[in-house]
Amino acid sequence: MPITIENVRKEYGSVVAVDDVSLTVEAGDFHCLIGPNGSGKTTMFRMLLGLTNPTDGSISIPDAAVGCGFQEPNFYPTLTVRENIDVFASLVGGVADQWRETLLEELRLKRALERTAGDLSGGFARKLDLVLSLLKRPDYLFLDEPLGALDDVSKERLLAFLNAYTEDGNAILVSTHHIDDFEQYVDRVSIMHDGDLVLDSTRAEVDLGRYDTLQEYYVEMVLEREGAAVALDG
Repeated sequence: MPITIENVRKEYGSVVAVDDVSLTVEAGDFHCLIGPNGSGKTTMFRMLLGLTNPTDGSISIPDAAVGCGFQEPNFYPTLTVRENIDVFASLVGGVADQWRETLLEELRLKRALERTAGDLSGGFARKLDLVLSLLKRPDYLFLDEPLGALDDVSKERLLAFLNAYTEDGNAILVSTHHIDDFEQYVDRVSIMHDGDLVLDSTRAEVDLGRYDTLQEYYVEMVLEREGAAVALDG
C-alpha cells in the first residue's frame, strides 16, 4: 500500500507553508521531493512523520515500518557510535546482527565505532545518522538532504546502496534541492515551490526539452515561476 497525501494544506498563522498538495509514495520507488529553501519540503516531512498536523487534508500511511534521517544528524553526542547503535537498536525492538554488519560495512562506519559521536566529523556524523535511520529496515525511508557532508566516494556508495534498497521493495522519499545527485536512480520526481506542488511525475514521463539534466529543468522551472510572480507583483 502506498503513502497517500490528499489535498493537504498547512498554515502557520497567516503563512501558507503547503497549499493543497496531493501525491503518493509507492512501495519500491526512489522518490525525490525537490524545491528551493522555503518551498514546503520540510513541512511536508514533518507532517509525514507526525511532528505536525495538516490544517486541512489527510495523510494516510500504511501499517509499515518508517525510518527517517534529518538534515541535521540526530544521535546522543556523549555516547560512542557503538553505544548509539545499541540504544537505537533497543528502541526499535532489536536488529539482526547481519543487517547491522551490512550497514556498518556499506557506510564504512566500523573504524569509528569507539569514537564519541559528538566528536565525529560532519561526514561520519551523517553516516551514523543514516545507519540509525535504517536500523529497523524500514519499508518507508524519509531522508532530508542525506548527502550533506559526504565525500564523493561515500555519496556514490550510499546512492548505490539506497537504489538496491528500493529494488527490494522498500520506498525512499528524499527531500533535496540537488536532484542531479539522484538523477540516475530516481523513479518519481515531485517539485515544490512556495508551498505548491508544481510537478509530480515519473522520471520517464518528464520531458526535459532543451535541458540536459533534471537539475537544469528544475532550476529553470523555479526561475520562470519566480519571474512570473515578480511581474504580477509589479
